[in-house]
Amino acid sequence: MLLNAFLLALREIRRNIMRSSLTSLGIIIGVAAVITMVTLGSGATEKVKTQIGSLGSNLLQIRPGQGFHGPGGIREAATPFDVKDANAIKREILGIEAVAPTAEAATQAIYGNRNWSTMVTGSTNGFMEVRDWPVEKGRQFRDGELRGGTAVCILGSTVSRELFGDDEPLGEIVRLKKLAFRVIGVFRAKGQSTFGRDQDDFILIPLRTFQRRIAGNTDVTSLYVSVRDGYSINRAKQDMERLMRERRHISEGKEEDFHVRDMREIANVLSGTTKVLTSLLGAVAAVSLLVGGIGIMNIMLVSVTERTREIGTRLAIGALEREVLLQFLVEAVVLSSLGGVIGIILALGMSAWLAGILLVPFVFNPDIVVLAFAFSVAVGITFGYFPARKAARLDPIEALRHE
Repeated sequence: MLLNAFLLALREIRRNIMRSSLTSLGIIIGVAAVITMVTLGSGATEKVKTQIGSLGSNLLQIRPGQGFHGPGGIREAATPFDVKDANAIKREILGIEAVAPTAEAATQAIYGNRNWSTMVTGSTNGFMEVRDWPVEKGRQFRDGELRGGTAVCILGSTVSRELFGDDEPLGEIVRLKKLAFRVIGVFRAKGQSTFGRDQDDFILIPLRTFQRRIAGNTDVTSLYVSVRDGYSINRAKQDMERLMRERRHISEGKEEDFHVRDMREIANVLSGTTKVLTSLLGAVAAVSLLVGGIGIMNIMLVSVTERTREIGTRLAIGALEREVLLQFLVEAVVLSSLGGVIGIILALGMSAWLAGILLVPFVFNPDIVVLAFAFSVAVGITFGYFPARKAARLDPIEALRHE
């Protein structure tokens, strides 16, 4: 009986192919929209996690300053760190892999007749370790260069491209304002950060060189700390907060004039935000599925009206009410299911295409595909039941009189 109802449904769909296609269009658009939105949202979440992870493994960052205080919400000034703070963290806290004291400033990089506005960062070789950022060409700083404040530099890939193009930068002299620096390396490209900043647009020089020749002081504006695998990052964070309170002479009960940021917390916040937005977009897109269901119900009611004499004939020669109900219900489900299948195919193609344009990874999620298809079938059953019941309850005599 079910197979016969299915064959009759296919016959009626073929008989009115244009109307059937337009009826399924709402389901196609709804399913495609839901899957596309969720797939792109999952890709965006994955990109956020990857980019936060690219900042460094098990990374903590300590910066001076803490929130806004006083009249008008003005941020209170905080004393910068120094190299001794970095040495104390490395020496006194267990589980620390590396510490990189850093300071930075905006500068103009010049090579020949080319110039580029960028950031110059002063740090140690620990910078490459904590940020998980290898030198692709050339080498790191030598110990003598770090201690003596030698004028050498490692270029980010963006700076290398803007100043040298396809030429080899190693060994060349780059001027930072009026100071000449010899290029000893080029970093591997990392691309844009989650916040839209080009991570490769910077120049790294030894910290002592930065302090002597650019900043004119011994200030350290931030400390990057990498925690060894297997050690508790939360414990390391608490120990660092305790140590820095002692070194900065902050008494019990007073607020810190520094803050420690855990990159995992940032990743979790951003990932949670993208997931919420994905859910909202998916919910909005799901509304079109309901609109498609209303379209199916409307067309099925029209179909019942057009086929009243046919229904009356079937009932008069012995067809049962449940057989008529099943026929129209199967027809509605077939329409919605076909729309669901076409919508899935369309969604996967659109998702792959848009992922390439938006530069997010294509993340195939079988759960949302199955859920969207099941929802399209449920829409067919729900909105097809009322027209099917109306057809099954027609009076045979009245139906045969229908013109």
